Amino acid sequence: MIRSLAKALGQLPDPRFRRVLWRGLGVTLVFYLLLYLLIGWGLHALALFGIGWVDQLTALLGGIAALVLTILLFPGIVMLVLSFLLDDIAQAVELRYYPQLPPPRQQPWFPLLMGSARFALASLVINLVALPIDLLLLFTGLGLGLYYLINGYLLSRQYFELAAWRRLEPKAADRLRRAHAGRLLLLGLAIAGLSTIPLINLLAPLIGAAAMVHEVEALRIADPAVMEISL
Repeated sequence: MIRSLAKALGQLPDPRFRRVLWRGLGVTLVFYLLLYLLIGWGLHALALFGIGWVDQLTALLGGIAALVLTILLFPGIVMLVLSFLLDDIAQAVELRYYPQLPPPRQQPWFPLLMGSARFALASLVINLVALPIDLLLLFTGLGLGLYYLINGYLLSRQYFELAAWRRLEPKAADRLRRAHAGRLLLLGLAIAGLSTIPLINLLAPLIGAAAMVHEVEALRIADPAVMEISL
């Protein structure tokens, strides 16, 4: 895991990494701008009460609610956006470290889209369910641990699927993931930790995707049964 993270960090200056980062941030910012404009227009158009100060208070509370919701949605939205771009990261890693690999397997776009949407939804639901528990356990420090554990699992699974499905059939990838769940969870926890550090969190998806490509290749080589059906 440490070796995979070190290799990923060492490749950050790669121009292809920077292109993915700027494209991902640009799309995410446009999404949030459109979301705020839509919410503002909707609250203004509704004007449910017809009383000036009441409607203004409703708009204010609605804006606060929208802000909280977008914060909760942020990990899922960023992952959803970047999931369509991280194939470039995986390709850059393979070209530099694994040039002997054949072209990746062709993946239908619909399963990829559904997998990304499933991750975004699961991230939102699980974090919403965990929110009251986090608040109750805040003073003990267990709430923070729960946050990292949940997001570490989610991130490790999503990044693994993004990397493994390039080389393995989904069933073989799932078997490999289950066989090395502990090791992959540790990497997911590291990515979750990077995701909470200001500014560094902007690079976390790129680091996570690159590191997971290295992990998948190491696990494929170590598992002859999987290598027999990989491409």
